[in-house]
Amino acid sequence: MRLVCITFNRFLNFLTSLLIIKDIKKFIKKNDGRFFIKIYNLRPIIFDKTNKTNFDIHYIYHPAWAARILAELKPDEHIDISSSLAFASMISAFIPTKFYDYRPADLFLDNLSSLRADLNSLPFKDNSLKSVSCMHTVEHIGLGRYGDEIDPQGDLKAIHELKRVVAIGGSLLFVVPVGRPMLVFNAHRIYSYEQIMSYFKGFKLKNFSLISEKNNKIINQANAQLVAQEKYGCGCFWFIKKY
Repeated sequence: MRLVCITFNRFLNFLTSLLIIKDIKKFIKKNDGRFFIKIYNLRPIIFDKTNKTNFDIHYIYHPAWAARILAELKPDEHIDISSSLAFASMISAFIPTKFYDYRPADLFLDNLSSLRADLNSLPFKDNSLKSVSCMHTVEHIGLGRYGDEIDPQGDLKAIHELKRVVAIGGSLLFVVPVGRPMLVFNAHRIYSYEQIMSYFKGFKLKNFSLISEKNNKIINQANAQLVAQEKYGCGCFWFIKKY
């Protein structure tokens, strides 16, 4: 089987190479002698000749949204729970940051600590954290995708833990897929706006922004009614803990 896979991959590589023959010939003709094309080093990339740069709107916009809020808040320290590694890495340039994940990352940067934590049992005291983020994470909890235990209420338990550890008056930046409620096992859950708001009693909504799949952009201070029109949008909630 392994030999078949290797042979198929080489054949596929050969076919895709045919699509860039013109480019290969042009390069050889113009080559300045610093590098040479060798057949066994070919790795054709044939889908990047686009008019615009494509990107994942969820994972570009939501860290940008959160970073702008933190730039405004300027907390003494920020705690991130299992959000994008790129996000934690970048904000650590100007905010001391502790990143916690069920599968800790071997990430070594000044101003950044990478530690282990289970979102269903966070290692913090009640009402102890002034600045917390948990983005595009909770929708996975309890589905077994990352080696965690199967638990249909795993997401609710995680939300309870987040609510518990945020300090009175503290901020929680919370991001999940939104639209028509749906379970896509074992990838993720999709929530309605109303569901999320009902889960965060005791918190004030400071900002709700919607990353819309319908128009491929982020809508700041979005009308909550827009969520119902989404199939797989991204809801960005800035909550302040009241009590």
